[in-house]
Amino acid sequence: MNRETVLLISDIHTNYHVINAQIEHAEESCGQPISQVFVLGDFGFFGDELHDYFRRRQNSFLRPVFCIEGNHEDHGALQKLTAKYADVVSHLQRGAVHSLGPWKGLCMGGARYMDILSTPRGCEITADDIDACLAHSPDEVDLVLSHDCPKGLGVPGALELEYYDAPGEPLLDCLAEHFHPRWWFFGHHHRWFDLQKDGTRYMGLPQSWVGYVLLHDGGEVEIVHHAVPIESPSWWKRMLGLR
Repeated sequence: MNRETVLLISDIHTNYHVINAQIEHAEESCGQPISQVFVLGDFGFFGDELHDYFRRRQNSFLRPVFCIEGNHEDHGALQKLTAKYADVVSHLQRGAVHSLGPWKGLCMGGARYMDILSTPRGCEITADDIDACLAHSPDEVDLVLSHDCPKGLGVPGALELEYYDAPGEPLLDCLAEHFHPRWWFFGHHHRWFDLQKDGTRYMGLPQSWVGYVLLHDGGEVEIVHHAVPIESPSWWKRMLGLR
């Protein structure tokens, strides 16, 4: 009997083709289909890029794809874009609980507001977002799926951004205290990270074209390093940190 396996990935940054490439790699390695893909933010909700890839060129994903939003999205048009492309990717609201096989994942999009040039208004995590999460009882949640991470985990900051203080969103700390999740998966910081703390395994994922994580229905977590070629970003994407 086939096992149910979820592919976790982060920071697509409009390189949508990477998702199928990683699905194909994972399925070849596992010898069975992936049940779903979950994107931990920065999918790339930008109208022109979405239209070109999914409508004009008529591309689609090999498996169901779910996501939360990151900071690098068009937050002014996010609600409209997620509805328009719901046939392509299912966007989950902050505070939603999503099933990943036998596991229940609490969803928390957004990130700590830092640089106005690269982090648009609307991505900040608010007290209302936290309240929506805390409305769930601890036994409803096995793991947390977020773009940013709690503060104080020791995630290294990006070079030349040290003046923003240590990475992480302090508001997320109370979710760890309330739920004591088995796992907490996040992206945003563009690097692998793995820490066991107070009964929770915190796992940070790099950009999608660097690798992904497999979560098996038996509770095994598999870190997979697999590089996928992408085009060099334009100068404005490099300036905004979109790679």
